[in-house]
Amino acid sequence: MVGSTIPKRAFGRFLRGLRERVGASLLTASLQIDTSKQTMVRLEDGLPTKVTTPQLKSLLDLYEVDSDVRREALEMWQDVRQQDKAAKLQGTYKGWWQAYADQYAPHFDHYLRLEATSNHWISHQLVHVPGLLQTSEYRRAIIRAAHADLTEIDVDRRLELAARRQERTLEPDFRMDAVLSEAVLRHRPGGPAVMAAQLRHLAEAGTRDNVSIRVVPFSADTHAGLGILSFTLLEFPLLSCHLKEPPCVYIDGAEGALYLESDRVIERFKTAISSMQRVALSERDTRDLMSDIAKEYAA
Repeated sequence: MVGSTIPKRAFGRFLRGLRERVGASLLTASLQIDTSKQTMVRLEDGLPTKVTTPQLKSLLDLYEVDSDVRREALEMWQDVRQQDKAAKLQGTYKGWWQAYADQYAPHFDHYLRLEATSNHWISHQLVHVPGLLQTSEYRRAIIRAAHADLTEIDVDRRLELAARRQERTLEPDFRMDAVLSEAVLRHRPGGPAVMAAQLRHLAEAGTRDNVSIRVVPFSADTHAGLGILSFTLLEFPLLSCHLKEPPCVYIDGAEGALYLESDRVIERFKTAISSMQRVALSERDTRDLMSDIAKEYAA
């Protein structure tokens, strides 16, 4: 967890809740501690700021917190500061993936940081196999489809990045749940042979204790997933006795990405997941379907 932005994000959400509880505006809060409104935005978003402990205490005065909440807030603040100091000493603010920064969009750095610190990953996909479950040849075909002019060196580096990310899937404390449209199995990036190998890989991965893969068949009745795009929901472990990072939904697009964190939105996506899981094939039936389609492609 050292070097992660997660503790600051959790603490920022906590402060936002205190401010909104008393109806104070960002401007009012910034004037209270003699700083800019933008600094308050950064503080509540979990981004680096130069806010001091005396300024934080002044904010707590403004928010009219009782002694228990004040003590909790200051303990959380100390946790954040200690993790910041540890990260600076160890030089770990830059994740290993930043060695490949020239191979992914700027917004993806934040996702990779979240992925590296999460302990539960839930992905709903309509078109592609999720990145953490892709074979190298399937991934190569996807890369080539989107970037036909890339050099072989750049393609290989992107494949290296994908392989490094997939190491998480072998960790027993990292839980994966994939809910795939049957269309994911029917698309054929790279051709029938590549897709046959990909489906066999999925079937094998689905036998691991920490991995669940289920397909929503074309024959499924109406479900909430019909009105929602592909997305990944990330959940996180308890950071300390005071800090708990809420889930985050990541939606990737051709020109950018969305990171959604509000309780209302998270609940809507969780409801969609439950709805899809009710009509999805069982894990065993999913593996049987993938094996059958793989045989069709290999014929």
